[in-house]
Amino acid sequence: MSDLSGKRALVTGAGSGIGEACAVALAAAGASVTVADVNEEAAGRVAQQVGGTPWVVDLSDTAALADLSLDQDILVNNAGIQHVSPIEEFPPEKFHLILTLMLESPFLLTRAVLPGMYERGFGRIVNITSVHGLRASAYKSAYVAAKHGLEGLSKVIALEGGGKGVTSVCVSPGYVRTALVDKQIADQARTHGIGEDEVVEKIFLTESAVKRLAEPAEIADMVTWLCGPTAGMANGSSFTLDGGWSAH
Repeated sequence: MSDLSGKRALVTGAGSGIGEACAVALAAAGASVTVADVNEEAAGRVAQQVGGTPWVVDLSDTAALADLSLDQDILVNNAGIQHVSPIEEFPPEKFHLILTLMLESPFLLTRAVLPGMYERGFGRIVNITSVHGLRASAYKSAYVAAKHGLEGLSKVIALEGGGKGVTSVCVSPGYVRTALVDKQIADQARTHGIGEDEVVEKIFLTESAVKRLAEPAEIADMVTWLCGPTAGMANGSSFTLDGGWSAH
């Protein structure tokens, strides 16, 4: 396990799912973790669990983030939402919200942490992008667009920060056993007119050689290593944990 003693980490969407698993893993490695989530109860619960600090924040309110300054050694951009709908029926306001939350706010948070990282000569920015940052699926126009955009943003950060001790990478899971995926199962079942039990087998895992959902802790293990001192050459890359989906 990476030794993150003395490091300060900010994890967004850390009140559940992958974000919560990352907060737990980073704290176990010695980091002081700020648990950012829009849900006050969830943020407080996880912060208490890891001995960290809750930050109740609506990351879609980008105006409030524009002049933010954050003193962190590690930033994990994980917060996200999903909406499943054909493009011709996709609500424009929902498309805007997803891009704001999942692309613009990571830019603003990165902008807020970089000066301190540059000053100290160390920083780790990990963007949870999903395999949908590399591949597309029907009915997920906003999510796929945001994740593709985050992949590109991550590479620019990597080029600008690499010579200053700051790395930027993407972790790109396939389907992970989270509340967000549970909701997608229901949405996909409704969209395709099939049972929820068929969605996982016939839609979610059809491209994966490993026929199971990933667990949040598996993603958090990769994130923890990428945040550590031995990951300095892991920069500008996307680390897929998709069971072979993107091997096609």
